[in-house]
Amino acid sequence: MNKQHALVLGATGATGRELVKQLVAHPAFASVSIFVRKKPALEHQKLKVHEIDFSKLNSYKNLVVGDVLFSALGTTLKVAGSKANQYKVDYTYQYEFAKMASENGVNHYALVSSTGANKDSCFFYLKTKGALEEEIKKLSFTAIQIFQPPTLIRQADLLRPTEKRGIRMLKILNRFGILRSQKPLSVTVLAKKMIDGTQHNTQDITIFQPKDIEEETSF
Repeated sequence: MNKQHALVLGATGATGRELVKQLVAHPAFASVSIFVRKKPALEHQKLKVHEIDFSKLNSYKNLVVGDVLFSALGTTLKVAGSKANQYKVDYTYQYEFAKMASENGVNHYALVSSTGANKDSCFFYLKTKGALEEEIKKLSFTAIQIFQPPTLIRQADLLRPTEKRGIRMLKILNRFGILRSQKPLSVTVLAKKMIDGTQHNTQDITIFQPKDIEEETSF
């Protein structure tokens, strides 16, 4: 089988960092290109870093060439500062990048969305995620995987005290059978499932809900 070229959007976030780490170690991938605002510390012979201005995405269309696009870009309202800015990151940038990839012949797309994503939701975050999912489905990728994870357990250096408390509380509730659909999920497991999905789901659209992402992977 020919070695693949992976593209990663959102490579400096929790899931993106883990994706890049696993992709450069994965035998199916010969090269990994990441698109970031600022160059990360990670260096690897398989890794190519593209520092870009997300407000001028079309300027980089010629770089968006490969076999698989992993999109793990995202922000919070607090970090973004406004709903308009959050929408740019969570919807506009991701959709524009995916559209360029599909037009450039990238066959496979894997998206990190959210459990509860729904374009008709009354919650801004879930509505934005749902709207992105619907538009992505219309693009000309051969295969699309959409992952809707529950609360994610990020790397230790990224976890805030409130996150740690929230995760502990969810785990306690899970033991009593409460909120099992929101059982916290490690970004390590999510990244493995995403990579595994691109190797085995080579056609159509597949939605992975929390219960699907927990399953064993072959990687």
